[in-house]
Amino acid sequence: MADWVLHVDMDQFIAAVEVLRRPELAGLPVIVGGRGDPTERAVVSTASYEARAFGIGSGMPLKIAARKAPEDAVFLPVDHEAYEAASTEVMSALRALPGVVLEVIGWDECFLGVDTDDPESVARSAQAAVLEATGLHCSVGIGDDKVRAKIATEFGKPRGVFRLTVENWFEVMGDKPTRDLWGVGPKVQKRLAAHGIQTVRELADADEDLLVSEFGPRMGVWYHGLGSGLGPTVVDPTPWVARSHSRETTYQQNLTTPAEIQAALAELAGHAFDDCADEGRAVVRVHLKVRYAPFETKTFGRKLASPTAERDEVIAAALALGETLDPQREVRLLGVRAEMTMPDGGDSAERTPVRGRI
Repeated sequence: MADWVLHVDMDQFIAAVEVLRRPELAGLPVIVGGRGDPTERAVVSTASYEARAFGIGSGMPLKIAARKAPEDAVFLPVDHEAYEAASTEVMSALRALPGVVLEVIGWDECFLGVDTDDPESVARSAQAAVLEATGLHCSVGIGDDKVRAKIATEFGKPRGVFRLTVENWFEVMGDKPTRDLWGVGPKVQKRLAAHGIQTVRELADADEDLLVSEFGPRMGVWYHGLGSGLGPTVVDPTPWVARSHSRETTYQQNLTTPAEIQAALAELAGHAFDDCADEGRAVVRVHLKVRYAPFETKTFGRKLASPTAERDEVIAAALALGETLDPQREVRLLGVRAEMTMPDGGDSAERTPVRGRI
């Protein structure tokens, strides 16, 4: 018997939920985002595989997606309640599997921990359970830790199963670009490339001291281990405790004056504070996200002098951050995120730099 980590990832989850309740959409390019109006400012939440064939993907502005989409493409509004309901059904089906421990890491994905000598059989059972309960399909990555299981899923899509362990890590991943690693984005990829580190194998072979000098003592060590597929192995079923609440809005017309920006920030900060107050938790830090026209995004934050449960103090902190924005630039998106104190007896587990527990 062996300890295995399985990563279950729903295939084109949001689009699949929409097709499930509108069977006539099967086989069509389906794009979900915003209010479903491609003439408005919003981004793609998900695209069906048929839409992805035209280069349409998550995070893309709807207007660009509309230009890429074929005539028979269907644009739909985001329906959070429907996706939450489907997610609950998926996780309930997986949680009922015998002998598994489940850790939810998102609407459409989770880790399963299981002791077995046949992880592929467990993976197929998971797929069958989800399909029977919801009519939805999923892919499963099998690994000897969370990082390898998570990355393995991409090789199993769609509706497949793939095993990635220490034995075949470099055979499968060695020549891949570092961008293919979980948690390595374009900025980190660029910083690695500046040191001549282009591939996963080169990252594994890199001098750890070099990476520490570039990324710091925690992230440098993390990225170095990532090159060898190293990651946490424990699947923890403890429910996630939210660290923060955020609100953001993409404006259909750019905000052009400081007064407009300050009014918008006050509204967003107030809503973010109210979400925190509903949990009875004080705010310790406020972050601001801005997207200047046409599409440059910046984020920054400020720690409060002390935890506060005062709405006006959180709004004031957001407004102070807003005063640092470039007054010469028009704003198309604003967001405010309020970090909270942890509840008594709350989730104290240390976190990886990517999603999931250490």
